[in-house]
Amino acid sequence: MTLLAFETSCDETSVAIIRNGTVLSNCVSSQIALHAEYGGVVPELATREHLRNLLPVARTALHDAKISIPDLDAVAATRGPGLPSALMIGLKAGQALAFSLRKPFLGINHHEAHLYSPWTSGTPLRAAFDELQPNISLIVSGGHTMLVHVKGELNHELLGETVDDAAGECFDKIAKLIGLPYPGGPEIDRFAESGNPKAHDFPRPMIYEPNHDFSFSGLKTSVRYFLQKNPELLDDRKRLCDLCASVQAAIVDVLVVKTIKAAKKLAVRCVTASGGVTCNRALRQRLAVACQGAGFQLRLAEKSLCTDNAAMIGLLAERKLLAGAPPTPLDAEIQTSWSLSNLSAF
Repeated sequence: MTLLAFETSCDETSVAIIRNGTVLSNCVSSQIALHAEYGGVVPELATREHLRNLLPVARTALHDAKISIPDLDAVAATRGPGLPSALMIGLKAGQALAFSLRKPFLGINHHEAHLYSPWTSGTPLRAAFDELQPNISLIVSGGHTMLVHVKGELNHELLGETVDDAAGECFDKIAKLIGLPYPGGPEIDRFAESGNPKAHDFPRPMIYEPNHDFSFSGLKTSVRYFLQKNPELLDDRKRLCDLCASVQAAIVDVLVVKTIKAAKKLAVRCVTASGGVTCNRALRQRLAVACQGAGFQLRLAEKSLCTDNAAMIGLLAERKLLAGAPPTPLDAEIQTSWSLSNLSAF
């Protein structure tokens, strides 16, 4: 099977070509520079950029994969969750292409695709879904933080998610308070590298709650009050690095402790992590140490698959079609708040 996939759920336009579980190309056009001026993603601007970039990115993906349109056997696109107008661009492009080719189309849940991205690796990138074992999966990004029990291929249960700010959102908002540029998460990571994570004892919201939910708004508020009392700190680079390291440690502690706790509770032997925040070096290191100490196998999504990309959309779509999933109707609409809990087996 040769499949083309679109991903336009937020601020990255991506097109990938998949053939028999192998990523032949995965092209991404980022809009970070465009939105940096505004300190966050502006939906209208993101949509205009998707319209501008989708065809050039698709042509590049086809060229890099040495594939032509008639070679395609199926088409896929992100159907949700995401920004409504942004999602619309990729979904409707996918449906139109599938209609013109008379080929099956599949609308994919963005979060479900993240669940399986840790099982893709190598050069070229190739899915190893046959190696999948029951695991606890942490999906952590700018818009979402959740724990999922993956019981088997295409069989999973949402355990918990954030009740307010996502971890990535917390990183970005605190970075803005500090005066760091957007996106703030990588900036905090960079400053934290030379800071003392024990310099300030910020709260770890819900870390010891018996449920699997997350909350990060309280941490953001705590940092705001701290800066109001210590504004001079921002003029001292060493103290700024200590602040970033302490903030990062608080977020990472919550993510790691709750993930390991869930893995122990459900008696799985494997932990996975994906989503943009999984690029954070401290999180990757802490998860590795914690999993080694608890005797868990750890699979982290490759950094190229952590942020929004069409490769993970296409790989999951191909797998679903091969497993007998019915095509998505060509008049199906976007699902902006499509929860993992609401996914049917097929």
